[in-house]
Amino acid sequence: MSKENTGVIILSNHEEAETTVKELQRSGFDMKKLSIIGKDYHTEENVIGYYNAGDRMSFWGKQGAFWGGMWGILVGSAFFMVPGIGPLLIAGPLVAGIVGGLQGAVMIGGMSVLGAALFSIGIPKDSIINYETAIKSERFIIVLHGTAEELTNVKDILATMGHDVQLHSA
Repeated sequence: MSKENTGVIILSNHEEAETTVKELQRSGFDMKKLSIIGKDYHTEENVIGYYNAGDRMSFWGKQGAFWGGMWGILVGSAFFMVPGIGPLLIAGPLVAGIVGGLQGAVMIGGMSVLGAALFSIGIPKDSIINYETAIKSERFIIVLHGTAEELTNVKDILATMGHDVQLHSA
């Protein structure tokens, strides 16, 4: 992923994340410029499975319907075990940044692979700490990419829903 303007939204739960993604889709935001990150918090009592068939990944478990819907809307999907954070599910173009971050994480000040991917798209280290803390707290993060104008429009739309979008310039 190239460095460009980025907006980040922290959401409390998967229902709020799903509503936000659907509102962005309705507003005409390009879904190829949106990624969502969430922690897979399951217990041993829940049977969970993942598989990839072609360019689709399926998920069974507590939030299977949510992730199945996100993977149907967004391009790219992945499941990672991230030390210090735990199991992460990601949908959208940030998947490529995470894969690239696997190699760069060690070289970028000991950041996690998630931190390295966020840093690689221009998000400052102090913000990365906040976003990783949100993920560890089982919240969801939506990462938006676009021009300053696109992200300002998104910020205005989401403000009507009570969401604060943090904008980061490349």
